[in-house]
Amino acid sequence: MIYTVTLNPSIDYIVQLPTVQLGELNRMTGDIKLPGGKGINVSRVLNNIGQESTALGFIGGFTGRFITDWLKKEAVGTDFVEIEQDTRINVKVKADIETEINAAGPAVSEKESEQLLQQMDALTADDIVVLSGNKPPTLPEDFYQQMVKKISAAGADFVIDTTGKELMNAIGSRPLLVKPNHHELADLFETTFDSVEDIIPYGKKLIELGAKYAVISMAGDGALFFTESAAYRATVPKGQVKNSVGAGDSMIAGFIGALVSTKDPLEAFKKSVATGSATAFSDDLATKEAIEALVEQVEIKKID
Repeated sequence: MIYTVTLNPSIDYIVQLPTVQLGELNRMTGDIKLPGGKGINVSRVLNNIGQESTALGFIGGFTGRFITDWLKKEAVGTDFVEIEQDTRINVKVKADIETEINAAGPAVSEKESEQLLQQMDALTADDIVVLSGNKPPTLPEDFYQQMVKKISAAGADFVIDTTGKELMNAIGSRPLLVKPNHHELADLFETTFDSVEDIIPYGKKLIELGAKYAVISMAGDGALFFTESAAYRATVPKGQVKNSVGAGDSMIAGFIGALVSTKDPLEAFKKSVATGSATAFSDDLATKEAIEALVEQVEIKKID
């Protein structure tokens, strides 16, 4: 079973308007509310491509019920820990300049956090756990490490999609996959990149530090893929970018879904790039049909 963990899910309230005038009344031309959170996005895309998963994490209040109701309608499996406080709402303003207003998130009690950790005790060596996104502010700083320790003890594989210290602390525990974008990779190693060639040594470094596979997304410049024995670069399909939210999560879903079904990491990388692109070209997350329409446009070349 594939499990996804979203510690700080949200309702993403996306509002559209031509421009934003600060201090004035602004009238939107359209809006949509979607379940948000990186792990939830992964589960939704896995469901779209026919791969079963169970979404875990913390959910609470009327906002949390919106998310669980949405996932139930999509037939996405869930086993959230219900918390006392409300799940947060994030506002995404789509205007001449895009603006995001993200809430900090609810307070999670020690008892509630312990319930999620106990869920990790039921894992087996056949499971994969996708750990994605940030934590609510009240969780311990080492909460991801606590989960990784339990996942590793169970013999399960895990994917870690977070940044900074949390990623660096987890990578030594041999994650199945890490997927920073090129900005996050630069921040991780406290450096800057002027070219794709500059990125390659640091992608290899992720493997040296413990990751089995590493995907580095580079927006319109494609993506890089690293294994213990080789490195590859993929082009991205051409299309109109409508939605950058969830593209990275879609790449993870595409990779893990294909790896589980084919056992072929290069095929998984190809599907990963197509899936991220399909989300970027859509108003919501990638569908199976949109992915299949793009996958043959992805060209992969080995890096010497």
